[in-house]
Amino acid sequence: MNSSPPRHHYVIWQCADAGCGLRFPAAEYEVNSGRCPRCGGATRPAAAPLNVQERGRRASSNASAELRILLDNIRSTYNVGSIVRTADGAGVDHLYCCGITATPEHPRVAKTALGASETVPWSYHPNGPALAADLCRQGYALWALEAADRAENLLAIRREDLPPRLVLVAGHEVAGVDPAILDQCSRVLSLPMVGTKESLNVTVALGAAVYHLLHGRL
Repeated sequence: MNSSPPRHHYVIWQCADAGCGLRFPAAEYEVNSGRCPRCGGATRPAAAPLNVQERGRRASSNASAELRILLDNIRSTYNVGSIVRTADGAGVDHLYCCGITATPEHPRVAKTALGASETVPWSYHPNGPALAADLCRQGYALWALEAADRAENLLAIRREDLPPRLVLVAGHEVAGVDPAILDQCSRVLSLPMVGTKESLNVTVALGAAVYHLLHGRL
């Protein structure tokens, strides 16, 4: 029988060396040697154990549209894992993993998703444009999240603009969305950028878009 403490029990530790003073959270079973990961000095508990499962509460969704996500050739497993976690939190109905996009079964995706890979419905499709065409035939509207010439400001979208069945498409971190998928998208959206960079990380952009469309005050 496994006697290890539950994974959700965390302790805040602090290095006893005043010259270091590193303060960090760790699961109770992870700090076996009692040594500081920064300087190697002794550590001590600095706060009562945390039960991270009790820190949040679930909110009800006010979304009026069904929203799905199509991931077109996302190369980073960590990006995919983060998107899976966002999909669970926001209430996304389905996740399509296309091309080289890793599925939630991948160990690194599952690790980053922190359990969300078990709750988000998903499917794998080797050919993104073929899937996009099939979704269009099923009556879904496809909107791409892309910094393209015809892109509209995502934050200008209002609730009356939302189709009842929507698939939001995000593409490769460098190459973007496959042109053959873009051709099938009725709208292309982007987030306003006021700094020196032209785009955000795909996980940040997709998270902002999903929460705006599903839970924003449109």
